[in-house]
Amino acid sequence: MLFMTTRPPLRLSADVLVIGGGLAGTWAAVAAARDGARVVLAEKGYCGTSGVTATAGPGHWWVPPEQRQAAIDKRVASAAKLGDAGWMARILETTWQTLPSLDRLYDFPCNERGEKQYRALRGPEYMRAMRQLALEHSVTLLDHSPALELLKNDQGELAGARGLQRQQQREWQVRAPAVVLATGGCAFHSRLLGSRNNTGDGYLMGVEAGAELSGMEFSSYYCIAPASSSMTRSMVYTFGRYFDASGRELAIAQGPDFNQSLARALLEGPVYCRLDRIPGDIRARLPYVQPNLMLPFDRSGIDPYRDTFPVTLHGEGTVRGVGGLRLIDAQCQTRLPGLFAVGDAASREAVTGAISGGGAVNSSWALSSGQWAGHGAASHARQRRRAGNVHGTARVGLLPIGSDRDDSTGLIRTVQNEMHPYDKNLFRSGGQLQRSLNALDNAWDRLREQSHARDAVALLRWRETAAMLATARWCYGSALARQESRGMHQRSDAPQQSASFDVHLHSGGLDAPWVRRSALDAHENARSGAPA
Repeated sequence: MLFMTTRPPLRLSADVLVIGGGLAGTWAAVAAARDGARVVLAEKGYCGTSGVTATAGPGHWWVPPEQRQAAIDKRVASAAKLGDAGWMARILETTWQTLPSLDRLYDFPCNERGEKQYRALRGPEYMRAMRQLALEHSVTLLDHSPALELLKNDQGELAGARGLQRQQQREWQVRAPAVVLATGGCAFHSRLLGSRNNTGDGYLMGVEAGAELSGMEFSSYYCIAPASSSMTRSMVYTFGRYFDASGRELAIAQGPDFNQSLARALLEGPVYCRLDRIPGDIRARLPYVQPNLMLPFDRSGIDPYRDTFPVTLHGEGTVRGVGGLRLIDAQCQTRLPGLFAVGDAASREAVTGAISGGGAVNSSWALSSGQWAGHGAASHARQRRRAGNVHGTARVGLLPIGSDRDDSTGLIRTVQNEMHPYDKNLFRSGGQLQRSLNALDNAWDRLREQSHARDAVALLRWRETAAMLATARWCYGSALARQESRGMHQRSDAPQQSASFDVHLHSGGLDAPWVRRSALDAHENARSGAPA
């Protein structure tokens, strides 16, 4: 048993288990079910309302066929040699074919010529439609059911996962030969809107079971928000004007250096914004595209088009960063046979390179990778027999060792103290990265001294703490190893991009994290389906 309870555990079997019920997870579940698989989806929150998509107005990389080569060329040029045109083309085609299929469940608007507009969706309605689509395909939904560890059989093969049902206060276990990790990225509890549940759980479970990571150094993306709010919808801020405390207008650069310019100003003191340059037609569309954008202003009695208001930057970690579980084939399988990763749980280097996928590319990646992995998982399950005996793979946060003191809050604070500050994560240097790693290593030692939690709430808290701490060490370990500046990874002690780092950095390990180089040609052969 994972924790002390009088209720018997819920035990299910399936062909495919999907862990995570956001955009990528629901598409994976539907795709697997369409291929005839019996699918269970376990979501930490409530499938249809949790995750970063449900709180957003997600655009998509929606490009007509005749314009795609230009779009791909532009993206490849900005990917700092780490992108792959073939994967980009696959995403564009899958997005183009998929979104119109939601017509029955989602009310797409029409332009003045009566043409359906598929590019931008309203997150709450989008995810409500995805929940309905999953139910229509007989997917078994386990809401409020965080996964805690993957399972293997006596032959070392993947055999499912187990976790806890928070509302029922009982353990659940799903035995399945194929698992799709759709747990999102890790924002280190940064107040990024919709990311509270995104604590790196999938990274930890995957590495414990035998998978590895890639691109974790690209984890320094930040997003602007009103200083007192988690409302990180950033499009309107490209029209903003910025001022210091004395009212002097600041030269905050728009474009790819916006975050760096704003962060430098914030390190000097408070920064205020006014959105008086937003064109009238965009103002009129905002309630439709981003209906929750104005709520913080309304509650505070602020007219952002007329008044100035303080702003800040919230760290996005790997949510709008790049890194995640390394994929070895076109169906988004990891190094562990039968384990697939999608959305922000997977590395997005092939489609974004060293820069963020932002909203549009990331949304299309979630939609596409989910379906590819769903089909791949269903195919894998058809070729496997059911496991016999199974055992858990967790190595931290669940084991009955150490003392009884509960220091999870202090450990999370340590992670945040290293991962949130701009002068540590956004503006990097080798010396600072090493100091942060030393602090995180010490925190890991403290984590290993903790005892096994005896109630569900504490158990989940410790597991999330372990996942965030492990993720932080992989991020900074990879950042220290990449001794150059490339894309969002910028180091003051190595300010130039170096041809010697035209490589992917793979990472893993728990008590002794490791980083190794992988040549681009070998990496891309693996991605296209050749042996890794």
